[in-house]
Amino acid sequence: MEKKYLGPNKILDKKNEYLIPCSYHFYDKPPQLVRGEMQYLFDSEGKRYIDFFGGVSVMNCGHSNPDILDRVIAQMKELQHTTTIYLTEPIVRLAERLSVVTPGNLKRSFFCGTGSEANEGALLCAKLYTGKNQFLALNNGLHGRTHLAMSVTGIGMWRAMPDPVEDINFVPSAYCYRCKYKNNCGECGFECVLDVEKSIKNCTAGSISAMIAETIQGNGGIITPPKGYFKVLKEVLERYGILLIIDEVQTGFGRTGKMFAIEHYEVIPDIMTMAKALGNGAPIGAYITTDEIARVNTSPSASTLGGNPVSATAGIAVLDYIERNRLCEKAEHLGAKLRQGLLELKEKHKIIGEVRGLGLMLGVELVKGYMAPAIKETDAILEALKDKGILLGKNGVDRNVLAFQPPLVIGEEDIEVLIRELDGVLGGF
Repeated sequence: MEKKYLGPNKILDKKNEYLIPCSYHFYDKPPQLVRGEMQYLFDSEGKRYIDFFGGVSVMNCGHSNPDILDRVIAQMKELQHTTTIYLTEPIVRLAERLSVVTPGNLKRSFFCGTGSEANEGALLCAKLYTGKNQFLALNNGLHGRTHLAMSVTGIGMWRAMPDPVEDINFVPSAYCYRCKYKNNCGECGFECVLDVEKSIKNCTAGSISAMIAETIQGNGGIITPPKGYFKVLKEVLERYGILLIIDEVQTGFGRTGKMFAIEHYEVIPDIMTMAKALGNGAPIGAYITTDEIARVNTSPSASTLGGNPVSATAGIAVLDYIERNRLCEKAEHLGAKLRQGLLELKEKHKIIGEVRGLGLMLGVELVKGYMAPAIKETDAILEALKDKGILLGKNGVDRNVLAFQPPLVIGEEDIEVLIRELDGVLGGF
């Protein structure tokens, strides 16, 4: 019997009546998505879409991946939930695996349900270890929806509260395309890092526990620091006894061509957060730190669903799938192909200001005139691509950056289709 769907119009009616208004959606004419199959999504009319957004870097291993689902379903049938008060095996097996795949001496994990929780927990852990209560955060960063995570977010549209937490100091990000110092990318003295040190000296009370930063600022516009940035930044922070928290919620688990994006910069953070792709659709988040830092976090704590057997099993299955199918290498190879295609389009279409990113996390900033954000044009391009069966993301402070974050199981032929269709759409601008 054929399944009947509400359809997009009725869903919009119910959404407008029953959901809190902050829940928004892409597109003037959004489809109702009903099914996923690896790199493809299908709507209620049976139309197939190539997914180039991956649920915002969540579905690295593909939609409804049977290798992962079979293991998750088996675990659900056996034991679904108990809380961490009781002993279960998947949570410790996942923690052990993370201690192996994360860089350096990161070893001890705390599991929760979301990236927001992970960042909140990491910031708390830093305060407990250092005994200090201030934080540094980057302009254009996004770290979550909880109060503290939102307070260290440097994008106005994502800070939906009138009273952010105090004692947070924002410093410039390494946004080379719009460098406030007018330097050429990679040919500078990292003046943005020098500003970090100036802020530490002149704008704080000398009680900074940690600085939090995404390796690549996803919602900020796929802002990708130049090589050497994090090394210089870490040296500054260490001089003042400040911990470095690296947020890998969007960039982790093969997305950039390495298991974690910070590995491109040859820096080991003091604390690292993760979520999204670790569960491949199962809700899970975590932060991981060293023995030394973890030892102070001894007060009783728990996340009711954090590290539950189902989510932990999903995480283990994800790590197995990434390693068995060499998804890091695949992201590097396909990312190079996608980047080359986008760079060729940049030569043809003046609306493309910059192509940036690593692996299969790429951004295309759209501009008009002298670097003015092409905001309406971005929306029109997304709509046109959707009609052609391609789903992209958008981000950036002005929402003028096309975001390419597909499942890492995407094929070369899918990339060729994207470049061809995007070329045709851009020809109208």
